[in-house]
Amino acid sequence: MKLHEQKDAYLMLEDGTWYKGIAVGKIGTTSGEICFNTGMTGYQEIYTDPSYYGQIIVNTTSHIGNYGVKEDEQESAGVKFSGLVCRNFSEMFSRKDGDGSLQEYFEKNNIVGISDIDTRELVRHIRKAGKTMNAVVSSEILDVEKLKQEVKNVPSMKGLELSSIVSTKESYFLGNPDSKYKVAVLDLGVKTNILRNLTERNCYLKVFPAKTTYTEMKSWAPNGYFISNGPGDPAVTSYAIDTVKEILSENKPMFGICLGHQILAEANGIPTYKMPNGHRGLNHPVKNLISGLSEVTSQNHGFAVDANSIPKDSNVEITHINLNDNTVEGIRLKDKNAFSVQYHPESSPGPHDSRYLFDQFVSNLN
Repeated sequence: MKLHEQKDAYLMLEDGTWYKGIAVGKIGTTSGEICFNTGMTGYQEIYTDPSYYGQIIVNTTSHIGNYGVKEDEQESAGVKFSGLVCRNFSEMFSRKDGDGSLQEYFEKNNIVGISDIDTRELVRHIRKAGKTMNAVVSSEILDVEKLKQEVKNVPSMKGLELSSIVSTKESYFLGNPDSKYKVAVLDLGVKTNILRNLTERNCYLKVFPAKTTYTEMKSWAPNGYFISNGPGDPAVTSYAIDTVKEILSENKPMFGICLGHQILAEANGIPTYKMPNGHRGLNHPVKNLISGLSEVTSQNHGFAVDANSIPKDSNVEITHINLNDNTVEGIRLKDKNAFSVQYHPESSPGPHDSRYLFDQFVSNLN
């Protein structure tokens, strides 16, 4: 295997802090909101998660690329994140059934990255800033002053509507038409393994584009509705909020994950807010307030539901909380057959503690 020629690359943060490292992937320039993921495995699933659209990922685990890539481990049709920052990047991979190296994968998908960065120091710096920051990674612009100007042009994630960009453009079917249940999926950036968890539970799916009307979804006569994960600011995803409001008037079973969770809250008058750093990783502890049990969860979100805005007499009940910072991780409606969670129970990648939620949704379809 011929290794690519090592070239310099720079990472420039919004506050003017910069780092010099080694270029990985395509030679070029990329930008986006910088965030860090603490997962120690599953990098390909992370890179293909539509919820990461517009973001530069810092992988905090030491080695990236060491097991290569496989086509069947993608969570969408292709790479969705904007760029990579890591410590050690391996072009060699050890997995016998791998389809290729991560370097080849990045070159094919036009992904710009940087390695040989002290990611521990970088993450400490990002966390101490107390707010999200934008960044630029470049292996073609090697002038620090020019990069400082480049990063000023990167739009804030707050206020961005991105789901319609990553959503399917046409409706499609998935699963066995003879399955017991029909579930209408509103695709705001859905992951493949979420759909797989539903089809494995005797559900036939019709996946609709993000801006599909309630009338069109209802015309398929589903037994229930699923509102998917996805990127961007939930508060400005007004079309999905309106659709969920209409679905709730029908009072059929509904389940939302991540952005779908935030949309359900917004549809019930509960606002969301931008978090300082967000939750991204495979090791976040969550407590189920209904069962009293705790679970280790896989997460990827930069916005959260505002617990302080839920009135005591509200029909919205908090069902799950994050044990690290007490943020809202799940809600249900007292007067409707609808619930949602902020984290990712499909666990791709991550632990399988939370897959019971799919069983709970399917049981509601009866």
